[in-house]
Amino acid sequence: MQITISAVGTRTPKWIQEGVTNYQRRLPANLRPKLIEVPLEKRRKTTVIDNAVEKESEALFKKIHSDDCVIILDVSGIKISTNEVADFLKYWQFQNKNIYFLIGGPDGISPRYIRRAQFCWSLSEMTLPHSLVRIILLEQLYRAWSINSNHPYHRA
Repeated sequence: MQITISAVGTRTPKWIQEGVTNYQRRLPANLRPKLIEVPLEKRRKTTVIDNAVEKESEALFKKIHSDDCVIILDVSGIKISTNEVADFLKYWQFQNKNIYFLIGGPDGISPRYIRRAQFCWSLSEMTLPHSLVRIILLEQLYRAWSINSNHPYHRA
């Protein structure tokens, strides 16, 4: 099983990069997510936003195979608890599937690509900076692993 986080945007602040690295290192090697960054399409006054979102979405899906599990993180997604993430993680480990978490740019992911995903999750009803979502997702994956491993990190 390989976990990949594919995100639109390549210019993240240093503190975000440090947070991502911190949680990647905490996870065991077999669960350590790979991060793929997709360039943000340039937005100009004449840019048709839907076209930019379509190109970004296409780039996010570029390396995904039909048997991979795709989870899109989007404000329109379902709310999911940490314990549910832990259950999913345990199931995916058992299934030995490749997991892709996709994080869109400031205008999200194209609806036609959202329909191709197995899951669409929302981390919060609040609007979050897209680069911060990477750290929140990694922390939740680490917490899910700690629940499944009876590690003391999670004290619900």
